[in-house]
Amino acid sequence: MAKVLNIFTKIKSLREKYYMISTGKDSLLKLIAEAEVAEQVYNSNAIENSTLTLEETEKILLQIDLDRYISGREIFEAKNLAQIVSYTDKRAKEQELSLDMILFLHKMLISNIHDDIAGRFRKDNEYVRVGNHIAPGPEEIKQKLENMQSEYNASSYENIIKRMAKIHLTFENIHPFVDGNGRIGRVILNYLLIREGFVPINIKFIDRKKYYEAFNEFDDENKTNVMEEIVGKALTNSYHKRLAYLEGKEIVTLAQYAKNTKTSHSNLINKANRQTIDAFCTPPEHDSKI
Repeated sequence: MAKVLNIFTKIKSLREKYYMISTGKDSLLKLIAEAEVAEQVYNSNAIENSTLTLEETEKILLQIDLDRYISGREIFEAKNLAQIVSYTDKRAKEQELSLDMILFLHKMLISNIHDDIAGRFRKDNEYVRVGNHIAPGPEEIKQKLENMQSEYNASSYENIIKRMAKIHLTFENIHPFVDGNGRIGRVILNYLLIREGFVPINIKFIDRKKYYEAFNEFDDENKTNVMEEIVGKALTNSYHKRLAYLEGKEIVTLAQYAKNTKTSHSNLINKANRQTIDAFCTPPEHDSKI
């Protein structure tokens, strides 16, 4: 509990600084958001076992030919999710997250992949299992999603980390769709963060093991501690990254920073993970930057 409160206090400070510095810099903020699309698409799809690299994801979004065969499904997964990320960034502040909006986002995600299940919840005998967890039956989905939204709205007194962790875990526990639940769940996270006045986050592929541990913790113990840690770290990283660009700081890899400061790389990685230095992670080198 104390750890979450400490992270939340740090995020509040970063958020205040971000809003002060970002005033009048809309064009730069737009560039940062556009540059993040491919990274968000890569990480979210990679968590779901996509074989695309970040470079290949960027090429697909730029309509550049790839050096190897890529299935049509993976191409549409990248293009569709990129469309949703951009849509969310523009529309989240304007429109409340409703069940209709969730269905609309899902239709965008699954179009040209599984049109028969795009934009609808599971029905009839469409049951799903994730690991040892069997999701609620189709007849329970709508009511459980409505309860999820009601609980989220009623928890406005709690800090944003706990609220985001709980609603994400609850959504994935319900698993309302035949396919695309993880990616839509992460989109919903950012949709709500933007509506609440925070910046979007990027849950990284390299954190996938811990990410799945969070679901096991929730399923087995009804706890959200691990997911709170993931969300808190991702939100801190997102603010550090934006502030670095807004302040015009020189951005270098931890490996280079270690060389410059004659500090061990492993020591700096630990500090970055503990967030005792201003660092954020980018996929190309799987190395934090400072």
